[in-house]
Amino acid sequence: MSSSRERPDQPPPPQRRIQRTQTAGNLGESIFNSEVVPSSLVEIAPILRVANEVESSNPRVAYLCRFYAFEKAHRLDPTSSGRGVRQFKTALLQRLERENDPTLMGRVKKSDAREMQSFYQHYYKKYIQALQNTADKADRAQLTKAYQTANVLFEVLKAVNMTQAMEVDREILEAQDKVAEKTQILVPYNILPLDPDSANQAIMRYPEIQAAVVALRNTRGLPWPKEYNKKKDEDILDWLQAMFGFQKDNVANQREHLILLLANVHIRQFPKPDQQPKLDDRALTEVMKKLFKNYKKWCKYLGRKSSLWLPTIQQEVQQRKLLYMGLYLLIWGEAANLRFMPECLCYIYHHMAFELYGMLAGNVSPMTGENVKPAYGGEDEDFLKKVVTPIYNVIAKEAERSKRGRSKHSQWRNYDDLNEYFWSVDCFRLGWPMRADADFFCSPHEQVSYDRTGDHKPTSRDRWVGKVNFVEIRSFWHVFRSFDRMWSFFILCLQAMIIIAWNGSGDPSSIFSGDVFKKVLSVFITAAILKLGQSLLDVILSWKAQWSMSFHVKLRYILKVVSAAAWVVILPVTYAYTWENPPGFAQTIKSWFGNNSKSPSLFILAVVIYLSPNMLAGVLFLFPFIRRFLESSNYRIVMLMMWWSQPRLYVGRGMHESSFSLFK
Repeated sequence: MSSSRERPDQPPPPQRRIQRTQTAGNLGESIFNSEVVPSSLVEIAPILRVANEVESSNPRVAYLCRFYAFEKAHRLDPTSSGRGVRQFKTALLQRLERENDPTLMGRVKKSDAREMQSFYQHYYKKYIQALQNTADKADRAQLTKAYQTANVLFEVLKAVNMTQAMEVDREILEAQDKVAEKTQILVPYNILPLDPDSANQAIMRYPEIQAAVVALRNTRGLPWPKEYNKKKDEDILDWLQAMFGFQKDNVANQREHLILLLANVHIRQFPKPDQQPKLDDRALTEVMKKLFKNYKKWCKYLGRKSSLWLPTIQQEVQQRKLLYMGLYLLIWGEAANLRFMPECLCYIYHHMAFELYGMLAGNVSPMTGENVKPAYGGEDEDFLKKVVTPIYNVIAKEAERSKRGRSKHSQWRNYDDLNEYFWSVDCFRLGWPMRADADFFCSPHEQVSYDRTGDHKPTSRDRWVGKVNFVEIRSFWHVFRSFDRMWSFFILCLQAMIIIAWNGSGDPSSIFSGDVFKKVLSVFITAAILKLGQSLLDVILSWKAQWSMSFHVKLRYILKVVSAAAWVVILPVTYAYTWENPPGFAQTIKSWFGNNSKSPSLFILAVVIYLSPNMLAGVLFLFPFIRRFLESSNYRIVMLMMWWSQPRLYVGRGMHESSFSLFK
C-alpha cells in the first residue's frame, strides 16, 4: 500500500496518494461495479465500494449506501458542472429508482434506520470482533479494511437516522468509538506497520527491524515541550516534529525510511551481530557516513565546521547520531523540489543541526524560561511554510520568467543556477532564519523606475543575484570553444602538411631536413594565435556573467588574455632569430628588434616554456588520481595552482577516469 501523507494545500506541491478515478463514460451498471467515479467526486468512491461489498448479504443496506452517495455527490457538485458528473448522477439515479421497490420488499426491519442499525451490529460482531479476538493470526490489511467499512456504514447510519429523526443506540455509539480509536492507530503505511497492534506482523519480527525500532524509541533525556501531549511509543522523530514543526505524514514516511536504511545495513554486517533487538554501531556509522558525505564535503569546501557534534558520553552517542540522521531525512522528505538543489539543503541542515545541538545542550530562552525553539518558530508545519515555501516561490518565479525556455539564458535562473549560489560563503549572508529582503529572494523588474528629479532609482534588479558562474550566449562560436583542441589539431596539421608539400620534394620524410623543419616549427606561432583567439572568445562568451563573477575569476580571464597576447609576440620574435637569412615576415621582425643577435636556441627554449602546461596536463592525464587529488584539495597552495587551469567549482571536481579505465 503506497501512501504519502503531506498536505496538498501548501507549496511546494507535495506528493499525494492518487485514488484511481475516471470519468464515467458508460451509463450502465458497470460504472458502479468497477467503482469508477468522476474525478471531482472521489469522496463517494469508498461509499460505493462498501455498497458493492454488502450487496450480497443485504441489498437494502447497499441501496441506502448508494442513496447516501447520490446525496453526497449532489452536495459536492450541485450544478453537475464537473466532467462526467451529470452522466454519472443520472445513471446512479436510474439505478436507485429501479432498486428501491425490490430492496424495500426484502427489508427485514420495519424502517431503514433499524435496518442499518441491525446490519451495523451484525457486521461489527461478525467481522471486527472476530478479527480482534484472533489478532495474533489476523491479517492487518483485512482488519484495516473492516474498520474502513464500519466507518462508512456508521456514516450512512447517521444520515438515515437523521432523516427519520431516530437516535442511534448507545451500544452502536460505543462500538463506533472503539472503531474510530482503532482506525487512528491502523493508519496507512508503506512497508512497515509501526502501530502497537501490528507487532505480530511477519516483517516486524525480523531482529534488525526490531533493533532499529528500539533504537529510535530511545527518547531518554530529550527536552519535550511543556504543552506537548506525549503518547505511547513516541520516538526520536516525534520529538523532532514537535520541536521543528515538520508535517505529521512526512514524519511517518521518513520513520519507515530510516528504519529500513538501518535494517538493510545491519543485516549485511560481518561478522553477524547478535540476534538481539540492539542496533549495531557499525551499521549506524555506515548509514550516517553515506547520508552526510556531501554535507561534510560542502563544509570543508566552504571552510566551515560541520554541525555534527557528538557527546562525550558513550551512551548518548547512538541517540545523537539518530537525531542528526532523522533531522536530515525530515528536511529532505519535506523539501520537495528543493531536492534538486543539494547544497541548498546542506545550508538549511547546517543551521538546523546547530539549533538541534543547542536544544540538546539545554539552552533556555531568557524571555520564556523554556527550552530554545528553532529561529523560524517551530510551530505546526512551520518548516514548510517558513523555510521551504520562500525558496520554492523563487523557483516558481524564475520558471515563469523562462517563458517555457523562450527567454534569454541570462534573464532567468534554473535549478543549477540557484544551487550554485550555495557553492560560495556568500550564501551565509542569507542569515538564519533567512531574511526575506536578501539578494537571493529578489527578482528583477523589466521596467526601470525613476525618482522625482528624473534620476535613476535603484530597483530590485540591481540586487538580483542572476547567474553565478556561467551565462550562455547562443552563438555558433561555441562549436569552436567546446571542441577547441580538435580544431587546433586540424589547423596545425594542415599548416604542417602545406609546408611539407610546398618545400622540397613533398615527401613526408623531408620534414627532417633543416630548412623544412624550421618552417614546420612555425606551427607553434599559429598555436599561440589560436590560443589568443580562444582566450578572447572565453571573455566574449562569458561577458554577461561579469556582474556576478568574483574578482579572482575576472582576474583569471584578464591574465589569460594578457599571457596569450604575450606569447603571440614572443614566439614570432624568437622564431625570427633562428634564421641566418630569414624569409619574408621574419626579416621584418629582425629589422624591428635588430639584426645583430643570433640566438637559435632561444626559440626552442620559448617553445619548451610555452608547452610546459601541456606537458604537465599530459602527465596528469596518465596519472588521473593525482589530478583528482589536486582538484579536490582545499590547501591554499594547491588551489592557487589549479586556479590558473580551471575555475574552482563545487560540482565536477575530481571526476576523471581511473588509470585502469584509460589503460583499457
